[in-house]
Amino acid sequence: MSERFEDFEYIRPDMESLQRQMEELFDALAAAKSAGEQEAVLERINQIRSEFDSMSAIARIRHTVNTQDAFYKAEQDFFDQYTPIYQGWVSRYYEALMRSPFRAQLEEKWGKQLFRIAELTVRTFSPDIVDDLRLENKLASDYVKLTASAQIDFAGKRLNLAQLTPYTLSTDRETRKRAQDAKYAFFAQHEAELDDIYDRLVKVRTAIAGKLGYANFVELGYARMKRSDYNAASVAVFREQVRAHLVPLASRIREQQAQLLGVEQLTYYDDKYRFPSGNPAPKGDADWIIENGKRMYAELSPETDAFFRMMTEQGLMDLVSKPGKAVGGYCSYIKTHRVPFIFSNFNGTSGDIDVLTHEAGHAFQKYMSGHHRVPEYLHPTLEACEIHSMSMEFLVWPWMELFFQEDTEKYKYAHLSDAILFIPYGTAVDEFQHFVYEHPEATPAERKAKWRELERTYRPDLALEENDLLDRGGYWFQQRHIFRSPFYYIDYTLAQICALQFWVKSQADASRAWEDYIRLCKEGGSGSFTELVAVAGLRSPFAEGTVASVIDEIGGWLEQADLSRY
Repeated sequence: MSERFEDFEYIRPDMESLQRQMEELFDALAAAKSAGEQEAVLERINQIRSEFDSMSAIARIRHTVNTQDAFYKAEQDFFDQYTPIYQGWVSRYYEALMRSPFRAQLEEKWGKQLFRIAELTVRTFSPDIVDDLRLENKLASDYVKLTASAQIDFAGKRLNLAQLTPYTLSTDRETRKRAQDAKYAFFAQHEAELDDIYDRLVKVRTAIAGKLGYANFVELGYARMKRSDYNAASVAVFREQVRAHLVPLASRIREQQAQLLGVEQLTYYDDKYRFPSGNPAPKGDADWIIENGKRMYAELSPETDAFFRMMTEQGLMDLVSKPGKAVGGYCSYIKTHRVPFIFSNFNGTSGDIDVLTHEAGHAFQKYMSGHHRVPEYLHPTLEACEIHSMSMEFLVWPWMELFFQEDTEKYKYAHLSDAILFIPYGTAVDEFQHFVYEHPEATPAERKAKWRELERTYRPDLALEENDLLDRGGYWFQQRHIFRSPFYYIDYTLAQICALQFWVKSQADASRAWEDYIRLCKEGGSGSFTELVAVAGLRSPFAEGTVASVIDEIGGWLEQADLSRY
Protein backbone atom coordinates (compact mmCIF):
# COMPACT_ATOMS: atom_id res chain seq x y z
CA MET A 1 0.00 0.00 0.00
CA SER A 2 1.25 3.49 -0.82
CA GLU A 3 2.44 5.88 1.88
CA ARG A 4 -0.22 7.95 3.63
CA PHE A 5 -0.02 11.75 3.70
CA GLU A 6 0.44 11.81 7.47
CA ASP A 7 3.70 9.88 6.95
CA PHE A 8 5.07 12.10 4.16
CA GLU A 9 8.47 13.36 5.26
CA TYR A 10 8.83 17.09 5.65
CA ILE A 11 12.31 18.65 5.55
CA ARG A 12 12.80 22.40 5.52
CA PRO A 13 14.72 23.30 2.33
CA ASP A 14 18.37 24.25 2.93
CA MET A 15 18.45 27.54 1.05
CA GLU A 16 22.26 27.88 1.09
CA SER A 17 22.73 24.42 -0.38
CA LEU A 18 20.01 25.05 -2.97
CA GLN A 19 21.63 28.35 -3.90
CA ARG A 20 24.95 26.58 -4.63
CA GLN A 21 23.24 23.84 -6.64
CA MET A 22 21.23 26.30 -8.70
CA GLU A 23 24.27 28.46 -9.47
CA GLU A 24 26.15 25.37 -10.68
CA LEU A 25 23.21 24.35 -12.84
CA PHE A 26 22.83 27.84 -14.34
CA ASP A 27 26.55 27.73 -15.25
CA ALA A 28 26.10 24.27 -16.79
CA LEU A 29 23.09 25.52 -18.73
CA ALA A 30 25.13 28.38 -20.20
CA ALA A 31 28.00 26.02 -21.10
CA ALA A 32 25.81 23.38 -22.77
CA LYS A 33 26.83 22.63 -26.36
CA SER A 34 23.61 21.03 -27.56
CA ALA A 35 19.88 20.92 -26.95
CA GLY A 36 20.32 17.49 -25.37
CA GLU A 37 22.89 18.80 -22.86
CA GLN A 38 20.63 21.71 -21.97
CA GLU A 39 17.65 19.42 -21.57
CA ALA A 40 19.56 17.24 -19.09
CA VAL A 41 20.40 20.31 -17.01
CA LEU A 42 16.82 21.55 -17.19
CA GLU A 43 15.61 18.19 -15.89
CA ARG A 44 17.89 18.58 -12.84
CA ILE A 45 16.62 22.13 -12.23
CA ASN A 46 13.06 20.85 -12.41
CA GLN A 47 13.87 18.14 -9.86
CA ILE A 48 15.03 20.80 -7.39
CA ARG A 49 11.90 22.83 -8.12
CA SER A 50 9.76 19.75 -7.52
CA GLU A 51 11.34 19.14 -4.11
CA PHE A 52 11.00 22.77 -3.00
CA ASP A 53 7.39 23.00 -4.22
CA SER A 54 6.52 19.74 -2.46
CA MET A 55 7.91 20.83 0.89
CA SER A 56 6.06 24.13 0.50
CA ALA A 57 2.82 22.27 -0.25
CA ILE A 58 3.19 19.91 2.73
CA ALA A 59 3.93 22.84 5.07
CA ARG A 60 0.95 24.82 3.78
CA ILE A 61 -1.44 21.89 4.11
CA ARG A 62 -0.36 21.05 7.65
CA HIS A 63 -0.42 24.72 8.65
CA THR A 64 -3.91 25.36 7.28
CA VAL A 65 -5.27 22.13 8.79
CA ASN A 66 -4.19 23.47 12.19
CA THR A 67 -3.09 27.11 12.25
CA GLN A 68 -2.39 26.68 15.98
CA ASP A 69 0.41 24.17 15.33
CA ALA A 70 3.53 26.17 16.26
CA PHE A 71 5.91 24.05 14.16
CA TYR A 72 4.05 24.42 10.87
CA LYS A 73 3.22 28.04 11.58
CA ALA A 74 6.99 28.63 11.72
CA GLU A 75 7.42 26.63 8.49
CA GLN A 76 4.76 28.74 6.75
CA ASP A 77 6.60 31.84 7.96
CA PHE A 78 9.79 30.35 6.48
CA PHE A 79 8.18 29.93 3.06
CA ASP A 80 6.69 33.43 3.24
CA GLN A 81 10.25 34.66 3.81
CA TYR A 82 12.16 32.53 1.31
CA THR A 83 9.74 31.80 -1.52
CA PRO A 84 10.66 35.15 -3.15
CA ILE A 85 14.29 33.93 -3.32
CA TYR A 86 13.09 30.74 -4.94
CA GLN A 87 10.95 32.76 -7.37
CA GLY A 88 14.14 34.53 -8.39
CA TRP A 89 15.74 31.21 -9.31
CA VAL A 90 12.69 30.21 -11.34
CA SER A 91 12.83 33.56 -13.12
CA ARG A 92 16.50 32.95 -13.99
CA TYR A 93 15.57 29.50 -15.28
CA TYR A 94 12.94 31.06 -17.53
CA GLU A 95 15.39 33.71 -18.73
CA ALA A 96 17.82 30.95 -19.70
CA LEU A 97 15.06 29.18 -21.61
CA MET A 98 14.17 32.34 -23.51
CA ARG A 99 17.73 33.10 -24.61
CA SER A 100 18.76 29.49 -25.28
CA PRO A 101 20.48 29.06 -28.66
CA PHE A 102 18.55 25.77 -28.84
CA ARG A 103 15.17 27.32 -28.11
CA ALA A 104 13.64 26.10 -31.37
CA GLN A 105 14.51 22.47 -30.58
CA LEU A 106 13.36 22.79 -26.96
CA GLU A 107 10.12 24.44 -28.05
CA GLU A 108 9.53 21.70 -30.61
CA LYS A 109 9.90 19.05 -27.90
CA TRP A 110 8.32 20.80 -24.90
CA GLY A 111 5.69 22.96 -26.59
CA LYS A 112 5.06 26.70 -26.95
CA GLN A 113 3.11 27.12 -23.70
CA LEU A 114 6.22 26.70 -21.54
CA PHE A 115 7.85 29.61 -23.33
CA ARG A 116 4.76 31.78 -23.02
CA ILE A 117 4.80 31.10 -19.28
CA ALA A 118 8.52 31.87 -19.17
CA GLU A 119 8.08 35.21 -20.92
CA LEU A 120 5.24 36.29 -18.63
CA THR A 121 6.96 35.12 -15.45
CA VAL A 122 10.21 36.93 -16.24
CA ARG A 123 8.16 40.11 -16.45
CA THR A 124 6.91 39.58 -12.89
CA PHE A 125 10.24 39.35 -11.05
CA SER A 126 13.37 41.34 -10.27
CA PRO A 127 15.82 40.97 -7.36
CA ASP A 128 14.77 44.52 -6.42
CA ILE A 129 11.34 43.31 -5.27
CA VAL A 130 12.33 40.41 -2.97
CA ASP A 131 11.65 42.34 0.24
CA ASP A 132 8.34 43.59 -1.20
CA LEU A 133 7.31 40.02 -2.07
CA ARG A 134 8.14 38.92 1.46
CA LEU A 135 5.91 41.64 2.85
CA GLU A 136 3.12 40.68 0.42
CA ASN A 137 3.34 37.04 1.52
CA LYS A 138 3.31 38.00 5.19
CA LEU A 139 0.27 40.24 4.82
CA ALA A 140 -1.66 37.55 2.93
CA SER A 141 -0.80 35.07 5.70
CA ASP A 142 -1.89 37.62 8.31
CA TYR A 143 -5.33 37.67 6.66
CA VAL A 144 -5.56 33.85 6.74
CA LYS A 145 -4.57 33.74 10.41
CA LEU A 146 -7.02 36.51 11.35
CA THR A 147 -10.02 34.85 9.68
CA ALA A 148 -9.02 31.44 11.08
CA SER A 149 -8.93 32.93 14.59
CA ALA A 150 -12.68 33.67 14.67
CA GLN A 151 -14.35 32.34 17.81
CA ILE A 152 -18.02 33.27 17.66
CA ASP A 153 -20.37 32.52 20.56
CA PHE A 154 -23.66 31.36 19.07
CA ALA A 155 -26.41 28.94 20.15
CA GLY A 156 -24.46 28.05 23.28
CA LYS A 157 -21.37 27.05 21.29
CA ARG A 158 -18.08 28.64 20.30
CA LEU A 159 -17.83 28.42 16.51
CA ASN A 160 -15.45 29.39 13.73
CA LEU A 161 -16.72 30.97 10.51
CA ALA A 162 -17.32 27.67 8.71
CA GLN A 163 -19.08 26.11 11.69
CA LEU A 164 -21.47 29.06 11.83
CA THR A 165 -22.67 28.43 8.25
CA PRO A 166 -25.48 25.93 9.02
CA TYR A 167 -27.12 28.54 11.26
CA THR A 168 -27.04 31.07 8.41
CA LEU A 169 -29.19 28.56 6.46
CA SER A 170 -31.72 27.87 9.21
CA THR A 171 -35.39 27.51 8.27
CA ASP A 172 -36.06 30.20 10.90
CA ARG A 173 -35.49 33.63 9.38
CA GLU A 174 -34.62 35.27 12.70
CA THR A 175 -31.96 32.62 13.36
CA ARG A 176 -30.49 33.26 9.92
CA LYS A 177 -30.35 36.97 10.65
CA ARG A 178 -28.70 36.50 14.05
CA ALA A 179 -26.15 34.08 12.57
CA GLN A 180 -25.27 36.40 9.68
CA ASP A 181 -25.04 39.37 12.02
CA ALA A 182 -22.75 37.38 14.32
CA LYS A 183 -20.50 36.60 11.36
CA TYR A 184 -20.35 40.20 10.18
CA ALA A 185 -19.84 41.39 13.75
CA PHE A 186 -16.52 39.51 13.67
CA PHE A 187 -15.50 41.34 10.49
CA ALA A 188 -16.76 44.67 11.87
CA GLN A 189 -14.79 44.10 15.08
CA HIS A 190 -11.64 43.62 12.98
CA GLU A 191 -12.53 46.21 10.33
CA ALA A 192 -9.57 48.48 11.05
CA GLU A 193 -7.15 45.55 10.95
CA LEU A 194 -8.63 44.18 7.73
CA ASP A 195 -8.55 47.64 6.13
CA ASP A 196 -4.93 48.02 7.18
CA ILE A 197 -3.88 44.60 5.84
CA TYR A 198 -5.56 45.28 2.50
CA ASP A 199 -4.31 48.85 2.26
CA ARG A 200 -0.75 47.66 2.80
CA LEU A 201 -1.25 44.86 0.24
CA VAL A 202 -2.46 47.36 -2.36
CA LYS A 203 0.46 49.67 -1.65
CA VAL A 204 3.13 46.96 -1.77
CA ARG A 205 1.68 45.46 -4.96
CA THR A 206 1.59 48.90 -6.54
CA ALA A 207 5.20 49.47 -5.49
CA ILE A 208 6.22 46.12 -7.00
CA ALA A 209 4.50 47.05 -10.27
CA GLY A 210 6.34 50.39 -10.33
CA LYS A 211 9.74 48.76 -9.79
CA LEU A 212 9.01 46.34 -12.66
CA GLY A 213 8.08 49.17 -15.02
CA TYR A 214 4.30 48.79 -15.08
CA ALA A 215 1.93 51.76 -14.95
CA ASN A 216 -0.03 50.04 -12.18
CA PHE A 217 -0.59 46.57 -10.74
CA VAL A 218 -3.33 45.57 -13.20
CA GLU A 219 -1.05 44.49 -16.05
CA LEU A 220 1.36 42.87 -13.59
CA GLY A 221 -1.57 41.02 -12.01
CA TYR A 222 -2.53 39.61 -15.42
CA ALA A 223 1.09 38.58 -16.08
CA ARG A 224 1.22 36.83 -12.69
CA MET A 225 -1.87 34.89 -13.73
CA LYS A 226 0.01 33.87 -16.91
CA ARG A 227 -2.75 35.14 -19.20
CA SER A 228 -1.16 34.93 -22.64
CA ASP A 229 -4.21 35.03 -24.90
CA TYR A 230 -6.46 37.71 -23.43
CA ASN A 231 -6.12 40.98 -21.54
CA ALA A 232 -8.04 43.46 -19.38
CA ALA A 233 -9.93 44.75 -22.44
CA SER A 234 -11.14 41.20 -23.23
CA VAL A 235 -12.36 40.81 -19.65
CA ALA A 236 -14.14 44.17 -19.80
CA VAL A 237 -16.08 42.93 -22.85
CA PHE A 238 -16.97 39.75 -20.95
CA ARG A 239 -18.19 41.80 -17.97
CA GLU A 240 -20.43 43.73 -20.36
CA GLN A 241 -21.97 40.44 -21.57
CA VAL A 242 -22.57 39.44 -17.95
CA ARG A 243 -24.40 42.71 -17.25
CA ALA A 244 -26.48 42.33 -20.42
CA HIS A 245 -27.44 38.64 -20.21
CA LEU A 246 -26.74 37.24 -16.76
CA VAL A 247 -27.83 39.97 -14.38
CA PRO A 248 -31.40 39.93 -15.79
CA LEU A 249 -31.58 36.11 -15.50
CA ALA A 250 -30.21 36.31 -11.96
CA SER A 251 -32.92 38.83 -11.12
CA ARG A 252 -35.60 36.45 -12.41
CA ILE A 253 -34.16 33.68 -10.20
CA ARG A 254 -34.23 36.08 -7.23
CA GLU A 255 -37.87 36.86 -8.02
CA GLN A 256 -38.67 33.16 -7.85
CA GLN A 257 -36.76 32.91 -4.58
CA ALA A 258 -38.67 35.79 -2.99
CA GLN A 259 -41.98 34.27 -4.06
CA LEU A 260 -41.02 30.87 -2.65
CA LEU A 261 -39.94 32.38 0.67
CA GLY A 262 -42.99 34.64 0.81
CA VAL A 263 -41.00 37.84 1.32
CA GLU A 264 -41.33 41.15 -0.47
CA GLN A 265 -37.63 41.95 -0.35
CA LEU A 266 -34.72 39.50 -0.19
CA THR A 267 -32.07 40.46 2.36
CA TYR A 268 -28.48 39.38 3.03
CA TYR A 269 -29.80 36.70 5.40
CA ASP A 270 -32.03 35.30 2.65
CA ASP A 271 -29.22 35.25 0.08
CA LYS A 272 -28.24 31.58 0.37
CA TYR A 273 -31.60 30.34 1.70
CA ARG A 274 -33.56 29.12 -1.27
CA PHE A 275 -36.63 27.11 -0.19
CA PRO A 276 -39.30 27.50 2.53
CA SER A 277 -38.82 23.84 3.49
CA GLY A 278 -35.09 24.43 3.97
CA ASN A 279 -32.10 24.05 1.70
CA PRO A 280 -31.16 20.54 0.54
CA ALA A 281 -28.48 18.98 2.72
CA PRO A 282 -26.60 15.68 2.55
CA LYS A 283 -28.39 12.94 4.47
CA GLY A 284 -25.33 11.73 6.38
CA ASP A 285 -22.05 12.72 8.00
CA ALA A 286 -18.60 13.14 6.45
CA ASP A 287 -17.75 9.42 6.53
CA TRP A 288 -21.10 8.60 4.87
CA ILE A 289 -20.40 11.22 2.19
CA ILE A 290 -17.00 9.67 1.46
CA GLU A 291 -18.49 6.17 1.20
CA ASN A 292 -21.06 7.43 -1.29
CA GLY A 293 -18.30 9.35 -3.06
CA LYS A 294 -16.43 6.06 -3.53
CA ARG A 295 -19.50 4.51 -5.15
CA MET A 296 -20.10 7.57 -7.35
CA TYR A 297 -16.56 7.69 -8.68
CA ALA A 298 -16.41 3.90 -9.11
CA GLU A 299 -19.48 4.04 -11.33
CA LEU A 300 -18.49 7.19 -13.23
CA SER A 301 -15.39 5.73 -14.91
CA PRO A 302 -12.39 3.41 -14.31
CA GLU A 303 -10.16 6.50 -14.10
CA THR A 304 -12.18 8.18 -11.37
CA ASP A 305 -12.47 4.89 -9.49
CA ALA A 306 -8.68 4.47 -9.30
CA PHE A 307 -8.25 8.16 -8.49
CA PHE A 308 -10.70 8.30 -5.60
CA ARG A 309 -9.49 5.04 -4.07
CA MET A 310 -5.99 6.56 -4.04
CA MET A 311 -7.29 9.72 -2.34
CA THR A 312 -9.01 7.77 0.44
CA GLU A 313 -6.41 5.05 0.96
CA GLN A 314 -3.52 7.53 1.21
CA GLY A 315 -5.32 10.02 3.44
CA LEU A 316 -5.12 12.79 0.84
CA MET A 317 -8.19 14.69 2.08
CA ASP A 318 -8.90 16.77 5.20
CA LEU A 319 -12.54 17.69 4.86
CA VAL A 320 -14.24 18.58 8.15
CA SER A 321 -14.27 22.01 9.84
CA LYS A 322 -12.62 22.15 13.27
CA PRO A 323 -11.16 24.76 15.65
CA GLY A 324 -7.99 26.41 14.39
CA LYS A 325 -8.47 25.21 10.83
CA ALA A 326 -8.12 27.83 8.09
CA VAL A 327 -11.33 28.75 6.26
CA GLY A 328 -12.15 27.78 2.69
CA GLY A 329 -11.23 24.90 0.43
CA TYR A 330 -8.43 24.19 -2.01
CA CYS A 331 -6.58 21.47 -3.87
CA SER A 332 -2.81 21.22 -3.65
CA TYR A 333 -0.30 18.95 -5.42
CA ILE A 334 2.76 17.24 -3.96
CA LYS A 335 5.06 16.72 -6.91
CA THR A 336 7.56 14.36 -5.28
CA HIS A 337 4.76 11.91 -4.45
CA ARG A 338 2.74 12.73 -7.59
CA VAL A 339 -0.47 13.09 -5.59
CA PRO A 340 -3.06 15.84 -5.04
CA PHE A 341 -4.49 16.83 -1.66
CA ILE A 342 -8.01 18.16 -0.98
CA PHE A 343 -8.65 20.61 1.88
CA SER A 344 -12.18 21.69 2.82
CA ASN A 345 -14.48 22.60 5.71
CA PHE A 346 -17.52 20.31 5.74
CA ASN A 347 -20.30 21.82 7.83
CA GLY A 348 -23.41 19.75 7.10
CA THR A 349 -24.72 21.79 4.15
CA SER A 350 -25.04 21.04 0.43
CA GLY A 351 -21.77 22.95 0.07
CA ASP A 352 -20.07 19.81 1.40
CA ILE A 353 -21.00 17.99 -1.80
CA ASP A 354 -20.16 21.01 -3.96
CA VAL A 355 -16.70 21.39 -2.46
CA LEU A 356 -16.00 17.66 -2.61
CA THR A 357 -16.89 17.41 -6.30
CA HIS A 358 -15.28 20.79 -7.09
CA GLU A 359 -11.94 20.05 -5.44
CA ALA A 360 -12.08 16.47 -6.72
CA GLY A 361 -12.29 17.98 -10.22
CA HIS A 362 -9.04 19.84 -9.59
CA ALA A 363 -7.42 16.77 -8.05
CA PHE A 364 -8.58 14.45 -10.84
CA GLN A 365 -7.10 16.74 -13.48
CA LYS A 366 -3.75 16.69 -11.67
CA TYR A 367 -3.99 12.90 -11.44
CA MET A 368 -4.68 12.64 -15.19
CA SER A 369 -1.91 15.10 -16.09
CA GLY A 370 0.85 13.32 -14.17
CA HIS A 371 2.40 12.03 -17.40
CA HIS A 372 3.65 15.50 -18.40
CA ARG A 373 7.42 15.89 -17.92
CA VAL A 374 7.22 19.68 -17.91
CA PRO A 375 6.19 20.79 -14.38
CA GLU A 376 4.28 23.74 -15.80
CA TYR A 377 1.99 21.30 -17.61
CA LEU A 378 0.86 19.47 -14.47
CA HIS A 379 -1.90 22.04 -14.14
CA PRO A 380 -3.12 24.83 -16.40
CA THR A 381 -3.48 28.52 -15.78
CA LEU A 382 -6.13 29.11 -13.15
CA GLU A 383 -9.15 29.96 -15.29
CA ALA A 384 -8.63 26.69 -17.19
CA CYS A 385 -8.13 24.82 -13.87
CA GLU A 386 -11.56 25.96 -12.76
CA ILE A 387 -13.18 24.34 -15.79
CA HIS A 388 -12.19 20.94 -14.41
CA SER A 389 -13.59 21.67 -10.96
CA MET A 390 -16.84 23.36 -11.95
CA SER A 391 -17.58 20.88 -14.73
CA MET A 392 -17.06 17.92 -12.39
CA GLU A 393 -19.81 19.37 -10.18
CA PHE A 394 -22.26 19.03 -13.10
CA LEU A 395 -20.95 15.79 -14.62
CA VAL A 396 -21.74 13.89 -11.40
CA TRP A 397 -25.38 15.02 -11.32
CA PRO A 398 -26.63 11.45 -12.06
CA TRP A 399 -25.27 10.39 -8.64
CA MET A 400 -26.67 13.22 -6.53
CA GLU A 401 -29.49 10.98 -5.31
CA LEU A 402 -26.86 9.10 -3.28
CA PHE A 403 -26.34 12.23 -1.18
CA PHE A 404 -29.68 14.05 -1.27
CA GLN A 405 -32.23 11.25 -1.72
CA GLU A 406 -35.74 12.81 -1.85
CA ASP A 407 -34.23 16.31 -2.11
CA THR A 408 -32.24 15.54 -5.27
CA GLU A 409 -34.30 17.67 -7.65
CA LYS A 410 -34.29 20.50 -5.15
CA TYR A 411 -30.49 20.27 -5.02
CA LYS A 412 -30.18 20.30 -8.80
CA TYR A 413 -32.33 23.41 -9.11
CA ALA A 414 -30.34 25.16 -6.35
CA HIS A 415 -26.99 24.08 -7.81
CA LEU A 416 -27.73 25.26 -11.35
CA SER A 417 -29.38 28.51 -10.27
CA ASP A 418 -26.52 29.20 -7.81
CA ALA A 419 -24.10 28.89 -10.74
CA ILE A 420 -26.02 31.64 -12.51
CA LEU A 421 -26.24 33.81 -9.38
CA PHE A 422 -22.52 33.42 -8.79
CA ILE A 423 -21.34 34.84 -12.11
CA PRO A 424 -22.53 38.44 -11.51
CA TYR A 425 -20.97 38.34 -8.03
CA GLY A 426 -17.66 37.00 -9.38
CA THR A 427 -17.69 39.67 -12.06
CA ALA A 428 -18.26 42.36 -9.42
CA VAL A 429 -15.20 41.09 -7.52
CA ASP A 430 -13.15 41.45 -10.70
CA GLU A 431 -14.38 44.96 -11.47
CA PHE A 432 -13.72 45.93 -7.85
CA GLN A 433 -10.12 44.79 -8.11
CA HIS A 434 -9.62 46.74 -11.33
CA PHE A 435 -10.86 49.83 -9.52
CA VAL A 436 -8.62 49.21 -6.50
CA TYR A 437 -5.41 48.77 -8.47
CA GLU A 438 -6.20 51.50 -10.99
CA HIS A 439 -6.80 53.83 -8.01
CA PRO A 440 -4.29 52.68 -5.36
CA GLU A 441 -4.64 56.04 -3.62
CA ALA A 442 -8.31 55.31 -2.76
CA THR A 443 -9.07 55.24 0.95
CA PRO A 444 -10.66 52.23 2.69
CA ALA A 445 -13.95 54.15 2.78
CA GLU A 446 -13.76 54.88 -0.96
CA ARG A 447 -13.08 51.22 -1.67
CA LYS A 448 -16.13 50.19 0.32
CA ALA A 449 -18.24 52.80 -1.47
CA LYS A 450 -17.10 51.39 -4.82
CA TRP A 451 -17.96 47.87 -3.71
CA ARG A 452 -21.43 49.01 -2.66
CA GLU A 453 -21.93 50.67 -6.05
CA LEU A 454 -20.95 47.43 -7.83
CA GLU A 455 -23.35 45.42 -5.66
CA ARG A 456 -26.19 47.66 -6.83
CA THR A 457 -25.16 46.96 -10.44
CA TYR A 458 -24.50 43.23 -10.27
CA ARG A 459 -26.65 42.11 -7.32
CA PRO A 460 -29.48 44.66 -7.15
CA ASP A 461 -31.98 42.31 -5.55
CA LEU A 462 -30.47 41.96 -2.06
CA ALA A 463 -31.23 44.51 0.67
CA LEU A 464 -28.25 45.11 2.96
CA GLU A 465 -29.42 48.14 4.93
CA GLU A 466 -30.10 46.21 8.14
CA ASN A 467 -26.40 45.47 8.60
CA ASP A 468 -24.14 48.50 9.00
CA LEU A 469 -20.93 46.88 7.70
CA LEU A 470 -22.65 45.48 4.60
CA ASP A 471 -24.51 48.72 3.93
CA ARG A 472 -21.16 50.54 3.96
CA GLY A 473 -19.67 48.04 1.49
CA GLY A 474 -17.79 45.58 3.70
CA TYR A 475 -19.09 42.31 2.26
CA TRP A 476 -15.82 41.67 0.41
CA PHE A 477 -13.82 41.33 3.64
CA GLN A 478 -14.75 37.62 3.64
CA GLN A 479 -13.53 37.00 0.07
CA ARG A 480 -10.04 35.64 0.67
CA HIS A 481 -9.05 35.74 -3.02
CA ILE A 482 -9.18 39.56 -2.92
CA PHE A 483 -6.48 39.51 -0.26
CA ARG A 484 -4.43 36.47 -1.28
CA SER A 485 -4.73 36.15 -5.05
CA PRO A 486 -5.44 39.43 -6.87
CA PHE A 487 -7.38 39.04 -10.13
CA TYR A 488 -8.00 35.35 -9.42
CA TYR A 489 -11.78 35.56 -9.44
CA ILE A 490 -12.90 36.34 -12.95
CA ASP A 491 -11.33 32.93 -13.60
CA TYR A 492 -14.29 31.30 -11.84
CA THR A 493 -16.81 33.13 -13.98
CA LEU A 494 -15.01 32.33 -17.26
CA ALA A 495 -14.76 28.69 -16.18
CA GLN A 496 -18.41 28.67 -15.10
CA ILE A 497 -19.47 29.61 -18.63
CA CYS A 498 -17.40 26.65 -19.87
CA ALA A 499 -18.76 24.33 -17.16
CA LEU A 500 -22.32 25.32 -18.08
CA GLN A 501 -21.50 24.28 -21.64
CA PHE A 502 -20.50 20.88 -20.23
CA TRP A 503 -23.86 20.79 -18.43
CA VAL A 504 -25.64 21.42 -21.75
CA LYS A 505 -23.53 18.70 -23.43
CA SER A 506 -24.17 16.20 -20.64
CA GLN A 507 -27.94 16.70 -20.90
CA ALA A 508 -27.75 15.74 -24.58
CA ASP A 509 -25.01 13.03 -24.49
CA ALA A 510 -23.41 12.21 -21.14
CA SER A 511 -20.79 9.79 -22.53
CA ARG A 512 -19.56 12.27 -25.12
CA ALA A 513 -19.39 15.04 -22.52
CA TRP A 514 -17.27 12.76 -20.30
CA GLU A 515 -14.93 11.92 -23.20
CA ASP A 516 -14.41 15.65 -23.86
CA TYR A 517 -13.76 16.20 -20.15
CA ILE A 518 -11.18 13.38 -19.92
CA ARG A 519 -9.41 14.74 -23.00
CA LEU A 520 -9.26 18.20 -21.39
CA CYS A 521 -7.87 16.80 -18.12
CA LYS A 522 -5.12 14.87 -19.90
CA GLU A 523 -3.96 18.03 -21.66
CA GLY A 524 -3.11 19.56 -18.27
CA GLY A 525 -1.50 22.95 -18.75
CA SER A 526 0.06 22.25 -22.14
CA GLY A 527 -1.97 25.00 -23.80
CA SER A 528 -3.29 28.48 -23.11
CA PHE A 529 -6.82 29.05 -21.83
CA THR A 530 -8.51 29.46 -25.20
CA GLU A 531 -6.49 26.55 -26.67
CA LEU A 532 -7.68 24.24 -23.90
CA VAL A 533 -11.26 25.45 -24.31
CA ALA A 534 -11.02 24.41 -27.98
CA VAL A 535 -9.54 21.00 -27.02
CA ALA A 536 -12.67 20.36 -24.94
CA GLY A 537 -14.92 21.31 -27.86
CA LEU A 538 -16.21 24.41 -26.03
CA ARG A 539 -16.80 27.98 -27.18
CA SER A 540 -14.61 30.71 -25.72
CA PRO A 541 -16.41 32.90 -23.17
CA PHE A 542 -14.96 35.91 -25.00
CA ALA A 543 -16.59 34.96 -28.31
CA GLU A 544 -19.60 36.95 -29.40
CA GLY A 545 -22.82 35.16 -28.47
CA THR A 546 -21.33 32.46 -26.18
CA VAL A 547 -22.80 33.81 -22.96
CA ALA A 548 -26.21 34.42 -24.50
CA SER A 549 -26.39 30.93 -26.07
CA VAL A 550 -25.55 29.12 -22.83
CA ILE A 551 -27.87 31.25 -20.74
CA ASP A 552 -30.83 30.76 -23.08
CA GLU A 553 -30.84 26.98 -22.60
CA ILE A 554 -30.19 27.07 -18.86
CA GLY A 555 -32.72 29.85 -18.27
CA GLY A 556 -35.34 27.72 -19.99
CA TRP A 557 -34.56 24.71 -17.76
CA LEU A 558 -34.74 26.79 -14.58
CA GLU A 559 -37.95 28.56 -15.51
CA GLN A 560 -39.71 25.26 -16.31
CA ALA A 561 -38.82 23.72 -12.92
CA ASP A 562 -41.81 22.86 -10.75
CA LEU A 563 -40.95 24.92 -7.69
CA SER A 564 -44.22 24.09 -5.96
CA ARG A 565 -42.63 20.78 -4.92
CA TYR A 566 -39.83 22.55 -3.06
